[in-house]
Amino acid sequence: MKSYLLLPGLLLLTCCSVLTPVKDADVNHILDPLVPDRTLTNSSPAMAINRPSIPSYLDRQQVVTRSGGQLMISSVDLWGEPLDAAIARVTASNLSRLTDSTNIQPVEHFVTLEYTTLLEIRIARFEPDVPNQMIFEGTWKLQPVKGGETSNHFFRIRTYIAPSSPPIAARVNAMNMALEHLARQIANHF
Repeated sequence: MKSYLLLPGLLLLTCCSVLTPVKDADVNHILDPLVPDRTLTNSSPAMAINRPSIPSYLDRQQVVTRSGGQLMISSVDLWGEPLDAAIARVTASNLSRLTDSTNIQPVEHFVTLEYTTLLEIRIARFEPDVPNQMIFEGTWKLQPVKGGETSNHFFRIRTYIAPSSPPIAARVNAMNMALEHLARQIANHF
């Protein structure tokens, strides 16, 4: 009878030693606006920022790097939100701070058609290009809500990726710098 009690005890002891906790190695990254924060006082421009179109290989939770025609998909470095939503959010924040407008937001934050202009961005590349350089390339246009076609503006922005440990932190910072440069370019057209 005592041997029957010993077996469950040994089984429990074995399970506890085999099922030790595993540390989650995933790291979630998020883009942030770099234009200095300030008190916003204007209601114009009233602009909605559409989620940008991005290449399909970048439209995933994992951070992707392209090198020599190959894609490297990180199993550890993840985006904390969809990349297109992050770009729209950061662009809206940067433009708000540059124009002093309280009325620049991602389009899904508007409950009614309270904006006069829609910013559309089409991204062709947003990744490291050569060692220590981020390339951000595509087109943007400010589309009036009440009709009238506007032209696309091409952009190619290169930012420096500072050597860092971990290297992904420097890459995310270079992406933030590229988004700041784009916001400044767009703000010059108001």
